[in-house]
Amino acid sequence: MDPLPRILDANANRAMEALRTMEEVVRFAIEDQQLSAAWKAVRHRLASALARFPAGWLIANRSTATDVGTANETAAEYARSGIGAIASAAASRLGESLRVIEECSKAVDPTIAREIEQIRYVAYDLAATVALRMPGSVRQWRVCVLITEQLCSLPWRDVVRAAVDNGAEAIQVREKELDGGEFADRVAWVVSIARPAGVQVIVNDRPDIALIAGADGVHVGQTDLAPSRVRQLCGRRLVIGMSTHNASEAERAMAEGADYCGVGAMFPTSVKPSADPSTGRGGLGWLIEYLARFGRVPHLAIGGITPERIAPLIEAGCRGVAVSSCVCASPTPGNVVRSLLDAYGTVRS
Repeated sequence: MDPLPRILDANANRAMEALRTMEEVVRFAIEDQQLSAAWKAVRHRLASALARFPAGWLIANRSTATDVGTANETAAEYARSGIGAIASAAASRLGESLRVIEECSKAVDPTIAREIEQIRYVAYDLAATVALRMPGSVRQWRVCVLITEQLCSLPWRDVVRAAVDNGAEAIQVREKELDGGEFADRVAWVVSIARPAGVQVIVNDRPDIALIAGADGVHVGQTDLAPSRVRQLCGRRLVIGMSTHNASEAERAMAEGADYCGVGAMFPTSVKPSADPSTGRGGLGWLIEYLARFGRVPHLAIGGITPERIAPLIEAGCRGVAVSSCVCASPTPGNVVRSLLDAYGTVRS
C-alpha cells in the first residue's frame, strides 16, 4: 500500500477535525460570528485543496486496521483543563497536520503544497486571535481602565467606548453601589463593546456577576473571596486578579491561585485612601520588589497613575498599569489612554 496517500489521508482527517473543533470553540466560547465564519472558510478552503488530489486516491489507500500509529497514546491526549486547553490542543494539531500535508503534497502537486502553506499561515493568525480572545486566558495588559460611573465626566458608556477605541487592553467594571441585576446588565454591555475589539473585561469583587455577564475575569481585594474560593466557583473560566500592597500579600495571592496581581498604591489616591505609599503600603519600592521577586506573574501597577507619572514605573520595568480617575474624569478619555500607551514606547526607546 502506498505510504504517501496514507500520510496525506491521516493528516487531512486530523486537520479537518481540528478545524471543526476551533470553529465550535469560537462559536460557543467566544461567540463571535465573524471569527467563527473565518474558521469555517478555512475548513472549506482546505476541503477544496484536498479535492485536487486524484479522485479516490486518499480513501483507496486508507487502512485504519493496519495503521500501527492508532495504538500510540499518551496520558496528555486525554487531559484538558478547560475550553482554552481544548482550543490550544486543536490549534497545535492543526498546524502540525497542515505542515505534513504541505510537505507531502510537494511530491504530488506543488501548487497544492503552496495552497496548503497559505492555509497554514491563515490558521496561525486565527489561532493567535482565539488565544487572545479566549475567556479565562491570562494576558499582560499594558493599560487597564477601571470604570466607575461616579468618576466619569462624560457618560460612562462614552468613556468605555473611548477607552476601547484608543487601545485599552482591559476594562475593569468597578461599581460598588449597583444592585446585582443592574451590575450584571452593565457588565454585559461592556462585554458587548469590548470583546469584538479583543479587549478583556474584568469585574470588581463579584465572580458571580462575571460568570453571568460573560466577562473574562474578576478582581478581588485582600478581604474579598480568596482566589482559591473563586476558582472553586468558576474553574478556569475566569482570569483572577488580586490586589497586593506588599510581598506577603503577593505570596498569598499566588499561593491562592491568582493569575495576576494589582501592585499598589503607586501614589496617593482618593479611591483607596487606606493604600498609601507614605505608610509603607505600596509605592515605587514595592513595584521594584514585586518585579524582582514575582516578575514572571502578570501585574498591574495601580494608584494615582497618570501619563505624567508613568515614566518612572516603566523605567523600573512595569509592564502594565490600571488607571481610573485620570481616564474617567477626563473630557478626552481616549487621549489619556493613548498617552499612557505611547509612554511605553517613549520611555523604552
